[in-house]
Amino acid sequence: MAWRPAPAIVVVALLLGALAACDTPPPFVQLSGLVLDARLQEISGIAASRRHPDTVWMVNDGGSAPELHAVSRRGSRIASLRLEGVDNTDWEDLAAFELDGRSYLLVADTGDNGGLRKTLQLHVVAEPMQLADATIAPAWSIVFRWPDGPRDCEAVAVDAIHGEVLLVSKKRQPPELFSLPLRPQGHEPLVAKPLGTLHGVPQGDADEVRANPELARIRSQVTAADIAPDRHAMAVLTYRDVLVYPRRGRENWAKALARKPEVHPLPWLPQAEALAWSADGQALYATGEISPSPLLYLNPRRD
Repeated sequence: MAWRPAPAIVVVALLLGALAACDTPPPFVQLSGLVLDARLQEISGIAASRRHPDTVWMVNDGGSAPELHAVSRRGSRIASLRLEGVDNTDWEDLAAFELDGRSYLLVADTGDNGGLRKTLQLHVVAEPMQLADATIAPAWSIVFRWPDGPRDCEAVAVDAIHGEVLLVSKKRQPPELFSLPLRPQGHEPLVAKPLGTLHGVPQGDADEVRANPELARIRSQVTAADIAPDRHAMAVLTYRDVLVYPRRGRENWAKALARKPEVHPLPWLPQAEALAWSADGQALYATGEISPSPLLYLNPRRD
């Protein structure tokens, strides 16, 4: 039989049950909304708008139209932007940032499940003044490769103050951290710079390995990342947890991610693939690839 999306009422019931049974403090996870729109069937990235209040942007996984979708915090699609002259080879993450007084979105075309891509792309788009369906050209694009051969990457974050893009590998353990310049000079493909690895990513324990070896193997894979607007922390998403890595003073991100993170187990969220700080940096949004997609609002504790 062909796969059919679960009815929305079933998704909501399962999620509410998972929230009720969750061991984390109740304020941590709230159901913000439910994404039901047919144009958002496989969400792989999310970013909170810096220009439009109570709005997030979403993208679909590879093979979908090269579009960014503005969505309300309740999950309703507001508008869609089609990127001119760009393909969605394997879009896997989305980041929002401000630079020189303007708001931008960065689309990460960095997925590579088969390890076959020689180069990958990042596309930067200026956030529109008004939310309406439109076609828009990237403000600039970045073409790059890895220093030592292909790898899958679904987690990309932007530190505009430091002028860099941070990338986290998915399948290698521990996850690897790389950087690229946000505004490179010239048009030649760049080589991502290795910075280190992420510490403290939870792994499947012995009971999980016995019960479901495949799930235990993938639970630690990193599927999204985002830097808080005030740069106080980076949040990282795996299929089972939200990890928050606080930054101390002016230290670089390699040092911050080399320490043990705050670990917040997720409730039931099918194919957790997208994570973003809210525009005020006080909370996080998370959602998954399976449609209909719950939109979660997460409140990690801050010291």
